[in-house]
Amino acid sequence: MLNFARGRSQPRSTRSMPLSGMEYPDPKRKSNFVGKILMAATLTALCIIMLKQSPNFNTLSRFSEHEEGVTHVLVTGGAGYIGSHAALRLLKESYRVTIVDNLSRGNIGAVKVLQKLFPEPGQLQFVYADLGDAKAVNKIFSENAFDAVMHFAAVAYVGESTLDPLKYYHNITSNTLVILESMAAHDVRTLIYSSTCATYGEPEKMPITEETPQVPINPYGKAKKMAEDIILDYSKNSDMAVMILRYFNVIGSDPEGRLGEAPKPELREHGRISGACFDAAHGVIPGLKVKGTDYKTHDGTCIRDYIDVTDLVDAHVKALKKAKPGEVGIYNVGTGRGRSVKEFVEACKKATGVEIKVDYLPRRPGDYAEVFSDPTKIRRELNWTAQLTDLQDSLQIAWRWQKAHCDGYAAAS
Repeated sequence: MLNFARGRSQPRSTRSMPLSGMEYPDPKRKSNFVGKILMAATLTALCIIMLKQSPNFNTLSRFSEHEEGVTHVLVTGGAGYIGSHAALRLLKESYRVTIVDNLSRGNIGAVKVLQKLFPEPGQLQFVYADLGDAKAVNKIFSENAFDAVMHFAAVAYVGESTLDPLKYYHNITSNTLVILESMAAHDVRTLIYSSTCATYGEPEKMPITEETPQVPINPYGKAKKMAEDIILDYSKNSDMAVMILRYFNVIGSDPEGRLGEAPKPELREHGRISGACFDAAHGVIPGLKVKGTDYKTHDGTCIRDYIDVTDLVDAHVKALKKAKPGEVGIYNVGTGRGRSVKEFVEACKKATGVEIKVDYLPRRPGDYAEVFSDPTKIRRELNWTAQLTDLQDSLQIAWRWQKAHCDGYAAAS
């Protein structure tokens, strides 16, 4: 016979024994498992408490929810020259501001200045993103509770637009479409659009009114007009509040010296005349190049309407306050007075105290002889009038910032 009995010399098994198809676990293992769960739950609770106590956690929650009495404005291109000044003004007036910029033309230093001035949670946040990335833009809208959009982001050099037109149509026209699609998807109903007098081209009659035909002659102006057309077509079947501001040549900087204009070095060739004047005064370039002396103007050089950036952002804020659902406002933003390039150069010499060398060259492609605004409509409907109209004073304020920031925002970056 076979003996199935376990011998006394064999050790007893410590394994759990099956009975009727069930296995009973070892009590020691069970207590270890429960302990691990309790430890994980405790650590998770501690992490949540620490996150809630973090300023960043509270800031994000404030930006993602609408708050009574607080208007949350998305400022595209808010790291740029005009956009950063607009963000500063909005923050001073207690708006909540989200800046979105890919820094291809803007300066992170300008954002850092704003962050130092407005460090409180829920005031300002910066999001690095490209408006050409529709998924990224949609994500930004889904994570934030915007009440309005100020759309500044755009490449903005007439000469460059003639050399690389596709960049301008993509950056200005296509990106505006992306913004509109996200606004529609997330029910954001107020748009303040930064447009340009370049949409008018070279009108036969001066000054330019909002009724002047739009016949742009360069890709920059054409791309902006296309963007305007898209906005206007969409607005016809929506209750969106739309304000389109067509402004003229921007100069100046923050009177308190906190912000200024600091274009990328590689873009100096295409930049504003004020930047070129300051570069010449600094000695960064040997002199100033004035392109075109044979225009049909009193001194042969182009005539432009120069608007101080402080006045310009004031117009944007007034437009935001006056925007009404289902209505469209279109306004020229200028002084109503034209100054020639030669007059501008003389004012710049006086403002800087430097006898700037000037070289006169042939015309630049895409330029027009004379452009200045009739600001009657914006004065009547928005109660806005340019206050800083002394060319030399505006240039002196800008020059003070330039002298204190020879490397732009490099120190702040």
